[in-house]
Amino acid sequence: MILSGTALKLGDNIDTDVIIAGRYLILRDLDEAGKHVLEGVIPDFASKIKYSGIIVAGKNFGCGSSREAAPMMLKYLGTKVVVAESFARIFFRNSINLGLPLLECKDVSQKVRDGDALQIDLLSGIVANLSTGLSHPATKLPDFLLEMLEAGGALELLKRKSET
Repeated sequence: MILSGTALKLGDNIDTDVIIAGRYLILRDLDEAGKHVLEGVIPDFASKIKYSGIIVAGKNFGCGSSREAAPMMLKYLGTKVVVAESFARIFFRNSINLGLPLLECKDVSQKVRDGDALQIDLLSGIVANLSTGLSHPATKLPDFLLEMLEAGGALELLKRKSET
């Protein structure tokens, strides 16, 4: 599973309340809610992620409350993968369960610039920076999580397995 795009960089400790604030969770129109994703960090994030596809972040991405709306909205807006130095554990599992790929890569925020062209190989756990020509090893995901991502998330995997 290879994902390509350009880096949209974020810093450390990006909280789920920063990803999508609680006051927007009442909105039923996902496009309207999407206008507020990361609005305090990257103005017009919703349109930028459609073209870049890859979030690169520092440490502790997804900290804060365990709201599933945060990874759900990132995926809905077109995020292909999030590569960070570390993730809050509950955010990590919520994302995988919803079918949003994540990879941990040591010092990635120093190795990748905003706008760099990236190619992410989820199977091998390699982050290739096509802009610099350098490749960086990431923590490889276990096979059962890769299977879940390939299916589109936990629910889709359960549906697939129940049909066979």
